[in-house]
Amino acid sequence: MPSATSETDNSPRTAVIGLGAMGLPMAQRLAAGDFPVTVFDIAAERRAAAVDSGADEAVTPAEAARGADVVLLAVRDQAQVDSALFGETGAADALRAGAVVVLTSTVGPVAARATAAALAERGVRLVDAPVSGGPTRAGNGELLIVVGAEPDALATARPVLERLASTLTVIGDKPGDGQALKAINQLLAGVHIAAAAEAVALARGLDLDPRTVIDSLSQGAAGSFMFADRGPRMAQVYEEAADAVEVRSRLDIFVKDMGIVTGIAKDAHVPVPLASAAEQLYLLGERAGLAARDDSSIVTVLSPNAPNAPEGAGQ
Repeated sequence: MPSATSETDNSPRTAVIGLGAMGLPMAQRLAAGDFPVTVFDIAAERRAAAVDSGADEAVTPAEAARGADVVLLAVRDQAQVDSALFGETGAADALRAGAVVVLTSTVGPVAARATAAALAERGVRLVDAPVSGGPTRAGNGELLIVVGAEPDALATARPVLERLASTLTVIGDKPGDGQALKAINQLLAGVHIAAAAEAVALARGLDLDPRTVIDSLSQGAAGSFMFADRGPRMAQVYEEAADAVEVRSRLDIFVKDMGIVTGIAKDAHVPVPLASAAEQLYLLGERAGLAARDDSSIVTVLSPNAPNAPEGAGQ
């Protein structure tokens, strides 16, 4: 069956399903690059924002996927993956044989392999391509993307991935390989955020100005990307209010992701004591009502008295 790529260039006809913090800027980035893009999200205002950037709108995942060469999934977890692909109005049965689904969500290797098997029954291929970098970098095409995929499937998806990534690493040739590397990424990111929170909390306990501590230590051997990025937002929690901090990465994302990390580490019989401790901190934050807050708000679990913090976390 002939490809449904654009007649004016060789950009694959692409559907983006899920227009959250990452999906929307990715859809906008693709549309701005003259990719033929159709989008779906349950929120009409997010669909409208993508349409304003040049995308076409669909009212179901199946409608978005019809005629697509590539379906890019940018949803929260495996339950949403299953709904978007295999639900009553899911995309899987609307896709032509040979089409490719690009899974950008962090769901873990086992879930990715199960999704690949279910799609293969329909003649559809999976490119396991979890992303890192945040919304701003997604909109600028500066994401870190790690890929596990068969070469032919990757070839179909590569123009989409290269439009979105500044660093594209092919780690293996089967779905699940990308998820495995992403889990290691999340182990490091999650531990670094937790360590940054401890440092800021200790600075406050010693009556030091957190911003001075962050500015100073970010320049030396104790610094990390997460300390430099999350540290100022942790300080902002105390200067303004926990709910005044822009939500760039929800705390409950790390509840999910650290659970994946510790789960696959257990299966591999590899001890991960620091990741396990960080997972418990994020669970405490979720229990304290911080799930939908920016993950930098985890500092209030360790050092309370932030203005307007949830009960049990900041007062």
